[in-house]
Amino acid sequence: MSIDVKDTSPVSEQQIRQRVDLFYDKARADPDLGPSFERVIRDEWGPHLQKMYDFWSSVRLATGRYKGQPVVIHKRIEGLEVELFDRWLALFGESCADVLDAETAGLFWRKAVRIAESLKLALFYRPDQPWPTGAA
Repeated sequence: MSIDVKDTSPVSEQQIRQRVDLFYDKARADPDLGPSFERVIRDEWGPHLQKMYDFWSSVRLATGRYKGQPVVIHKRIEGLEVELFDRWLALFGESCADVLDAETAGLFWRKAVRIAESLKLALFYRPDQPWPTGAA
């Protein structure tokens, strides 16, 4: 049984920026994720971070600033593997816990889990093939 928790925890734009910055610091240093991010983003970190601030502002504060297409963008990433999403979520959860109170961190993390599941289904699910190992 799933309990849907109403998202009432306040969060500021500054907290969103801190969380995004901390996550990407961790991701860039990670031996599994770092090379993928560096290969794709290269020297475009400023625009990427701004896009992620806008994304999470739209997700958490309903600002509507994000205008991208995450599935289309992720489909273009050569070598993206479903297992990397688990590492992404672990680092995301750590970064939330590092800068947010427990309730707000939990709400961010649950949103991230839903987003990751949607991306994994869009990117890797094929009805005529078995679900990739480690994709659950």
